[in-house]
Amino acid sequence: MEPDEHDFEAFYRARTPALLRTAYLLTGDRHLAEDLVQDALARTHRAWRRLRDGGNPEAYARQVMYHLQVSRWRRRRVPESLFGDLPERRDGRDHATDATSRLALRLALRQALLTLPARQRAAVVLRYFEDRSEAEAAELLGCRVGTLKSHLARGLAALRRALPDDHAGTATEGMFR
Repeated sequence: MEPDEHDFEAFYRARTPALLRTAYLLTGDRHLAEDLVQDALARTHRAWRRLRDGGNPEAYARQVMYHLQVSRWRRRRVPESLFGDLPERRDGRDHATDATSRLALRLALRQALLTLPARQRAAVVLRYFEDRSEAEAAELLGCRVGTLKSHLARGLAALRRALPDDHAGTATEGMFR
């Protein structure tokens, strides 16, 4: 590896986390921040010989990030437009009401999960939310499959009791099959 490449690699490893933090503050999104840092580092790499000899590579990379982000902000955005009304649902339910009820169900389920003891909550999450097999979940929890099944049975029963009546059937039927 050439000395220039070695120097750039050392700069990259040392300063990328700080550049990512700044980019996240600029973009508000982790993935956009990663893209912004990648573009800025690519441009910094192209100017590396000039920067290494008398410049400040980090200041250059940050300035490139700022300029790139301002350019992205200035790009003309094409607004979304909806043509016509949404079609009626076959079941006759309203889209907004359906989304609201799903959100209410998720919030109620989260609250109910937080009431479970740690082992029961871990068993339910591993088995039903992460879709692990019984053997995998038992191994991750460091217990036998029979113990896992006991945690699951108690946890599901507690969730059914903790969820409001209008959500109990929906949550346990739709999410815990």
